[in-house]
Amino acid sequence: MEFINKTLGEVINDLAKKYPTNLACKFPLENYERTWEEFDKETDEYAKGLMALGVQKGDKIAIWAKNTSEWMLTLFASTKIGAILVTVNTNYKIFELEYLLNQSDTKFLVMMDGTKEVSYVDIVNELFPNLCNSKEGEVSSKSMPFIERIIYAGDNTPKGFMNFKSIKDYASKVSDAEYKKRIASLKPDDVINIQYTSGTTGFPKGVMLTHYNILNNGKSIGDGMAFTEHDKLCICVPFFHCFGLVLAIMACITHGTSMVPLPYSPKKVMDAIMNEECTAVHGVPTMFIAMLEHPEFNKYDFSSLRTGIMAGSPCPIKVMQQVVDEMNMKDIVIVFGQTEASPGCTMTTTKDTIEQRVSTVGRAFDGVECKIIDPETGETLGPDTPGEFCARGYNIMKGYYKMPEATAQAIDKDGWLHTGDLCTVDKDGYYKVVGRLKDMIIRGGENIYPKEIEEFLYTCPKISDVQVIGVPSKEYGEEVMAVIILKQGETMTEQEVKDLIKANMAKHKVPTYIRFVDAFPVTASGKIQKFKLREEAIEILNLQEAAKIETA
Repeated sequence: MEFINKTLGEVINDLAKKYPTNLACKFPLENYERTWEEFDKETDEYAKGLMALGVQKGDKIAIWAKNTSEWMLTLFASTKIGAILVTVNTNYKIFELEYLLNQSDTKFLVMMDGTKEVSYVDIVNELFPNLCNSKEGEVSSKSMPFIERIIYAGDNTPKGFMNFKSIKDYASKVSDAEYKKRIASLKPDDVINIQYTSGTTGFPKGVMLTHYNILNNGKSIGDGMAFTEHDKLCICVPFFHCFGLVLAIMACITHGTSMVPLPYSPKKVMDAIMNEECTAVHGVPTMFIAMLEHPEFNKYDFSSLRTGIMAGSPCPIKVMQQVVDEMNMKDIVIVFGQTEASPGCTMTTTKDTIEQRVSTVGRAFDGVECKIIDPETGETLGPDTPGEFCARGYNIMKGYYKMPEATAQAIDKDGWLHTGDLCTVDKDGYYKVVGRLKDMIIRGGENIYPKEIEEFLYTCPKISDVQVIGVPSKEYGEEVMAVIILKQGETMTEQEVKDLIKANMAKHKVPTYIRFVDAFPVTASGKIQKFKLREEAIEILNLQEAAKIETA
């Protein structure tokens, strides 16, 4: 593969020259449609506006919104001036948002009104009580010393907030010479994005990714799908996730592929695919299952579809085959990796057989070394032997933001990223995922980290001890279960536990199952055996069938 040694801004500028009148993006749920030339010019205006408002190279701009035009504009405007985009999970609530803004040293927050379940405006007003009296969203807070401005994306701007579109009003204050000087200072190896992910210990960590990381990962992915300027990708996977940012947006801009983004809804996505004649669509297995099982599925024409990616959580082989047969996605592929790897490490491509594409996660990307090791000895293992998946190459993160010790634990002295995933590789270099060393839970494509939920539940005065585990689910791959030991004399209902978590954490982290016990199974040394808790849960909840579902 020929690697791209440019910045995101340079790539968009090249597209504006090469395909000026081609469609860059169309948001079907908004009145927003731009050619590459129009999009390039508009992001220049927003970039200059941000500069005029005081955004310096390396400053952090957090974006808390669904798949909207303002999200895309914020991404490219910030990268054109060397600011670092901090992506915020749309399911976050006050506990998680405050941590992220502080840990990332965010300067500007761009946000929408909220979701059906959560008002972002209420949360931000709670964090910044004087915001309603501010001018153009300017804030100051002793508990959050870095943040300076809150920007509202949408109509009916709340009192005190700055409206997103007014950023452009400041563009004239920055000369072309100043703008060009800023652009000239940027390098492909600069960090341009921080995405938050967790491990089994501690709170979320900010993964630092560069222009070079994500552009070349996107190019590999687009190559694997045989993308061209004639393709059109329906993007319903969230932008805040590497799936949306890299596997979708970066795969498109490196190939001149048109983008049709929208927040996920089975019917609206099917409408967009048919009405816009999309040739590709990405999704986690749950998304595809919801479309396949929609009562109006048979009314839709999917003849325009050719390819797309199923990823984000283990992909049931049966669902992969259904998508090939019933949605015309003969060239559907799988990408495997993690955020720390930008995120792709392996991929099946359109050149692989159907069998390879539905039963494996493909082979290593060009420029990425992969190996399976014995997690105890570090020895490289032979074909078809389960071990920890490790990767090394251009795609590996710069590190975790302000967490050198955690970085050193993830990336060894030889540059190998230790993923914690258990995989096998066959003699032809095709990988399969067989489990995880870490006890991370993947529910419908969302990574859920037990330690974070456990740490929160430990703050409840009624709870003595808690273990959070993943249990099998036919619909989501896994569901969350909290196994709780109450303090002596205390009582608590399942609903009380769920309500407590729901009020403070994202909806997808609320356990589906709660179990109260007197003790946990432990080893002789006192280490809790989570795998035994999972085995017990499968029996108690009669989840044997879900546990048998075969995945790639």
